[in-house]
Amino acid sequence: MIIIDTGAFLAILNHRDSNHQQTKIVMESITEPLITTYPVLTETCYFLLARPGRTTPADFLRQVTKGVVKIFNPDQIHLERMVVLMERYADLPMDFADASLVVLAESLREGRILTVIAIAKIVRTFSD
Repeated sequence: MIIIDTGAFLAILNHRDSNHQQTKIVMESITEPLITTYPVLTETCYFLLARPGRTTPADFLRQVTKGVVKIFNPDQIHLERMVVLMERYADLPMDFADASLVVLAESLREGRILTVIAIAKIVRTFSD
């Protein structure tokens, strides 16, 4: 499974995003299921509202309900771990969505998170 974050969602949903084309190429090559968290979905909807474009939060969530991405449902112990991470990395800062992705990665024992930073690295690797 590949974990997906807000930046990757926003890049694929916005044709004018500077990372859109690279994200599209990477997303088309992925054959594994994608997974994310509710805080990431919330953050994505917030940015879709803040930067109006072709995709509305409702459009985005409609795609999610079709199974485009699985959603991790944290329990109490996961939330407690998120608090620890947010306090430990407050100087970065680590927000709720970021902490939820770290906890998801820990739970899955999976370190692959699809971010716009990772996409840029993947595309550079393809072109080298």
